[in-house]
Amino acid sequence: MVQAYILIQTEVGKASAVADLMSEIPGVIRAEDVTGPYDVIVRAEASTVDELGRLVVAEVQRVPGITRTLTCPVVHL
Repeated sequence: MVQAYILIQTEVGKASAVADLMSEIPGVIRAEDVTGPYDVIVRAEASTVDELGRLVVAEVQRVPGITRTLTCPVVHL
């Protein structure tokens, strides 16, 4: 399995709603609204890097209220 953190910036006042919607997407392990430069941080997993990319593009970026995402794959060194 490939896992990643997805850092999300949202429109003002939309972080909680975005986190709730993200939690419903298959492949999302956890979604929480946070403070700082990003509004929501998501932990997601997929069977391959390509599938993870499809999850981000086809599902995550379509959630209303999202303005920008940054995907950070987890590595085990």
